[in-house]
Parts: sequence; structure tokens; C-alpha cells
Amino acid sequence: MRVIWINGAFGAGKTTLSQQLTTEDPRLLMFDAELPGFMLREIVPPPVSGDFQDLRVWRRTVADTAIAVLEEYGRRLVVPMTVVVPSYLDEIFGRLRAHNVLVDHFFIDVPTGVLRTRIAAQSVWPDDPVRDAQVRAWRLEQVARCAAAVSLLPADTVVLDGQLPVTQLASEVWARSAT
Repeated sequence: MRVIWINGAFGAGKTTLSQQLTTEDPRLLMFDAELPGFMLREIVPPPVSGDFQDLRVWRRTVADTAIAVLEEYGRRLVVPMTVVVPSYLDEIFGRLRAHNVLVDHFFIDVPTGVLRTRIAAQSVWPDDPVRDAQVRAWRLEQVARCAAAVSLLPADTVVLDGQLPVTQLASEVWARSAT
């Protein structure tokens, strides 16, 4: 069982790369790890930070959901998700590895100026301009924190040049992840 975790700042291109990978190999399943966070917002009180990643139950749910899908379907997962707190990565990846799941961890590194430009141009909620502006503002606030995370990543992380075309990034992922 194997997970290809695509990490990086908001706006780095995680989802675009993950979609490219699943297009190139339709046997891959894509797991959006934000979905458990959205579910938990409906069930438990939010953490003081407002970030569902600060909920231990989110980290556990992400790992457990990935394990369940891997066991049930026997196909590799691609997980596009920003996680830049080292202890949170350790917790999620440790739980996966404890269940014999191999993790190929990639981080798309993009200069902060490029990230800001990309985020400013994105529309996450096109039908809700107020919510869209809130999400954009929050993502912009995270740029420095996410950019700084590159120096804190686990030693086995493969850092990708986020200014390369997505097809080239996909080729690098294929070359560096075991088949």
C-alpha cells in the first residue's frame, strides 16, 4: 500500500499536479484530505486557531481514511494537502507507516511572489464573492509560513521546483516514487 503525498503552499499547484498524475494513471485514487476537516467542522468545536489541522482527530481521520481506502480498493492514493507543521506530518505519516503504508512525500516549492500572484488570480468560491475574498485573504496570510516550512520537512521529502510545467513535475514524481 502506498500514498503519494503532494505538499506545498496554497497556490503551489498540488491539486493540478495530482490531477495530472491521476490522468496519466487512472488506477490512482485522489483523496482530498480537506474533506475530513469540513466534516469535522460540522461535528466538533473548532480549535482556537480556526484551522482544522490543529485538531488531533483530523490528523487521525486523514490517516485512517487513507488506510481504509487503500485496504478496500488496493490502489495507490494521491493526497494533495498542505501540511507544514512537522509534528502533524510525523503524526499522519507515522500512523500510515504503522499500517504498512509507504509514503512518497513531495513538496512543491514556489517563490513567495509567484504564490501571491497565483492566489490573487484564483477563485475558490466564484458564486460567493465574500467567501471567496475570505479564503483568498487566509491563503495569502499563510504564504510566509508555508514557504518557511521547506527547511523543516522530513529528510526523505522530495522538493519539486513549482515553476516547472505540471507535466515535468509529474515526470519527476513518477521517477522518484516507487511503482
